[in-house]
Amino acid sequence: MILMNRRAGLLLPAVAVASLILAGCTALAAGQGGAGGGAATGVQVLASFYPLQYVAQQVGGDLVHVSSLTPPGAEPHDVELSPRQVRSVGEADLVVYLSGFQSAVDQAIAARRPAHVVDAAKVADLVAWPDGQHAGSALDPHFWLDPHRLARLAAPVAAALAAADPGHADTYTANGAALAASLGSLDAEFQAGLATCERHVVITSHEAFGYLADRYHLKQVGISGLDPEAEPSPARLKEIRALVRADGVTTIFSERLVNPKVAKTLASDLNVTAAVLDPVESLVDPSSDYRDVMRKNLVVLRAALGCT
Repeated sequence: MILMNRRAGLLLPAVAVASLILAGCTALAAGQGGAGGGAATGVQVLASFYPLQYVAQQVGGDLVHVSSLTPPGAEPHDVELSPRQVRSVGEADLVVYLSGFQSAVDQAIAARRPAHVVDAAKVADLVAWPDGQHAGSALDPHFWLDPHRLARLAAPVAAALAAADPGHADTYTANGAALAASLGSLDAEFQAGLATCERHVVITSHEAFGYLADRYHLKQVGISGLDPEAEPSPARLKEIRALVRADGVTTIFSERLVNPKVAKTLASDLNVTAAVLDPVESLVDPSSDYRDVMRKNLVVLRAALGCT
């Protein structure tokens, strides 16, 4: 068999192709990317997207192998599952997901009925914000941007892992308590860091930061609504421009994984700073984790809001 390398225009012999395939399979088995790649040891956990994966990893530690149904760097709102991923939902020892957020995941769980399931929506106390762009139309799924709410997920995940692996129940319980304490410390950092600020309006590409704003007494204004792909109307853009001028807003935030064009153009038109606020829906940098990304968010928020 001969394979063409498109970049270099070279022909690779079959033995090289086999080596590449073997290396790819090994990487899948060792990695934390899409579900179902390679043999793995320990309790098999599937998380529907990154923040839930983070919780499962922290609570399970070395006793579990956690995969995400949303590939690293992918936008999770409209994820589609391969047939292999759908099968893996039924094969997993535990699935951690957020019902109503990813319809393909909801359908796979209903069809495959995994042995143990944790639905984050049942513990996160989701809210439809009364002052949002689409007030009352939908629950906001982005609860993980409030560390205090994300901490609520630690105990249910620990309990589900203990049910799947009773011999290590005490370890999971201790890890869950440690994660809750760690997220409590992160919450305290945000409370202190955003306590004294000159400004309180946060303009973002879409309304992903409602829980963060509510927790730390800020006002979120989304250029688009809860759907990151929605196009803002001319009337909405006019409202944003008026708000920037009236409230002395200095920064308009775009987001990772979402096209920044509208936010950057608006910032340029209004002669204000364009910056990036990460909704932590997917991990872009594998050398960091949830806490690292949230701390970076705190730094840019403090700069934008003039906090002391």
